[in-house]
Amino acid sequence: MLRDINLSLGKGEFVVIVGYSGTGKSTLINLISGLVKPDAGEATIEGKKITEPGPDRGLVFQNYSLLPWLTVRENIALAVDEVFKDWTKEQRAEHVQKHINMVKLSHAAHKLPKELSGGMRQRVSVARTLAMNPKVLLLDEPLSALDALTRATLQDEISDIWRDNLTTVLWITNDPDEALLLADRVIPLLPTSPATLGEPMIVDLERPPDRKTLNHDPKFKKLRSQLINTLIDAKGRSKTKASVNLTLPDILPEDLTHVNSLQFLNRNGPKRRSDNKREEVEVAA
Repeated sequence: MLRDINLSLGKGEFVVIVGYSGTGKSTLINLISGLVKPDAGEATIEGKKITEPGPDRGLVFQNYSLLPWLTVRENIALAVDEVFKDWTKEQRAEHVQKHINMVKLSHAAHKLPKELSGGMRQRVSVARTLAMNPKVLLLDEPLSALDALTRATLQDEISDIWRDNLTTVLWITNDPDEALLLADRVIPLLPTSPATLGEPMIVDLERPPDRKTLNHDPKFKKLRSQLINTLIDAKGRSKTKASVNLTLPDILPEDLTHVNSLQFLNRNGPKRRSDNKREEVEVAA
């Protein structure tokens, strides 16, 4: 659930929204893509209200969403043929090949998704989306299912593709390091109830970043600390305290260590606090 969302993307900007799982990141990207409609307010692109999905917004899913019976080339061509129906067959084929080359999959163009690694499948998904020439590229945690090394490689490759094309990008992630590695601007999604966007952070780091020295970069360490603390503090504030009245059971503990089964069955039942009676006794001084 989201509230008070005020987000705008500049042309060619790379924005990353980072937040905890379950706070509404995917809901936000689905609102922009047109897959769901807002209960209040509106989402627009170039001043026009978004009412449904369209080729001006390309969405890359976390689970690749490739058709298993189509090859790499055919999966990309499916999107190209749908969007550019007025192009000639040769133009569409050339456009498909361009994007296969862009994600470095020329050697695997004839393969089915089941013959590809997870990283290669996600490259196909990115190529298919970019081949639609979208004005905004939306990526919903696109690398979260990959191992760390493949993830780092694809982060760099997608960043390179963005620099070459300068498509407007909105990337959703729960990884603060990934956000700072990629973005011009990072926006925390605060885990309040409902969730809302925090103050944006401008990422003024060298592009492309040098991974070997980045962890020692004072700017990176400061931004990372600021982002993580913002999310942690917001999560702490979102916790609520409640007091409840607890009624203790009206049963006293019994020592059954040396009681056999027959004695247990013949006993008078559990002792209760309400059975206790006050008696006065005389105690010799």
